[in-house]
Amino acid sequence: MSEPYDVIVIGGGPGGYVGAIRAAQLGLKTAIVEKRGTLGGTCLNVGCIPSKAMLQSSHHYEMAETEFADHGVQVSGLKLDLKTMLGRKEKVVDDLTKGIEFLMKKNKIDYHVGTAEITAPGEVSVKPPKKGARKQKLQTSNIIIATGSDVTPLPGVTIDEKQIVSSTGALSLPKVPKTMVVIGAGVIGLELGSVWRRLGAEVTVIEFLDMALPGMDAEVSKNMQRILKKQGMNFKMKTKVTGAKAVRGGVNLTMEPRDGLADGAKAETLKAEVVLVAIGRKPYTDGLGLKKAGVEVDERGFIPVDEDFQTNVEGIYAIGDVIGGAMLAHKAEDEGVVCAEIMAGESGHIDYDSIPGIVYTHPEVAACGKTEEQLKDAGTEYNSGKFPFTANSRARCNADADGFVKILSDKATDKVLGCHIIGPSAGDLIQEVVNVMEFGGSAEDIARICHGHPGLPEAVKEAALAAGGRAIHI
Repeated sequence: MSEPYDVIVIGGGPGGYVGAIRAAQLGLKTAIVEKRGTLGGTCLNVGCIPSKAMLQSSHHYEMAETEFADHGVQVSGLKLDLKTMLGRKEKVVDDLTKGIEFLMKKNKIDYHVGTAEITAPGEVSVKPPKKGARKQKLQTSNIIIATGSDVTPLPGVTIDEKQIVSSTGALSLPKVPKTMVVIGAGVIGLELGSVWRRLGAEVTVIEFLDMALPGMDAEVSKNMQRILKKQGMNFKMKTKVTGAKAVRGGVNLTMEPRDGLADGAKAETLKAEVVLVAIGRKPYTDGLGLKKAGVEVDERGFIPVDEDFQTNVEGIYAIGDVIGGAMLAHKAEDEGVVCAEIMAGESGHIDYDSIPGIVYTHPEVAACGKTEEQLKDAGTEYNSGKFPFTANSRARCNADADGFVKILSDKATDKVLGCHIIGPSAGDLIQEVVNVMEFGGSAEDIARICHGHPGLPEAVKEAALAAGGRAIHI
């Protein structure tokens, strides 16, 4: 039995390791337990980071193939070296995981590799991955569950990570498939579908709902689907996949209209070399011993928590994907920080309306706050200011002018209620609006701030001006 800790964090993903660092900064004796053997969780190892590395590399390849000539750059003998591209992705991941291990040492956090189980309030058993190794019992005053999420399975479809893959397998395909079907038109499906389309695959996206990027502002969803279709991505909406069978040379899919087959109609079939299942993620709590510890979970497997992130069991907290809400790394990080601060007797703050969501396709998509649909449903009167990148000087110089910035503000007070962007560097541009929203600012505040020229951020200023009916450059 080791010396008792003030807090043990179960899960080394963005929420877990950031929460552990903040706890240590506040003087709490801290340990972190991670079963994977590398820190960073799904995001760093098989999610956000490797996918962004592949998105960047594939974008360079497509630019060289289709756009450099328009800039007067002639390319000959262009060839894809997928092995090197995948190797670069692995190096990015490896460097960053080592960096997090360094941060554990720097902050004097004990790092235990193994599978954690809560055997009682204040007690965590850790089973090392080595066969035959003895379990270790750790004592603690507090436990933070930060175990994240896992791939949501699709009935009738068995993932083998070879022909039928999850996001994990889609990041390490040994060759570019001639054809790929992506089941799910959400963030993961569109990002990874974009990677392989750019590298030469014919990509078809099958979606159960009637729009891509469900949950986003409808105007954004509609326009983004149109842009991706123009780039060469195919879409089959309102379609239900009923089965998938791996066969020699590919996968046979069966599907039918979402609302059912008409009389006499037959299920449709489609063959693809690779099928990517990307219909969402579910909370990961397997083997944690929650039932034995008395921790409640809801009907979907999420762990309910109070405003302090405490579960129904005193001293056991939970953060990140496992508690639901937006399944985003930066949301989990903020929750980890606030949870640690509350645990140390301080107060923390998260404004969930000001958390940005970003899709790293090209162009990028970024959003924060309310959509127009949400405001209408709530009966909130609002102004909408929109400015297209076709009227932005820098976007035209860059030959990267698809999309727009839309700012929604309260009709009476002008307070910014939401912002939705399709366009170049949308994920960076949204941060200005996030900051204004955190301080309760107005569209007028953004409109009155001087923005450098020529710059992409000018589109944000113009959208804010448009919310007041006085855009200059359109």
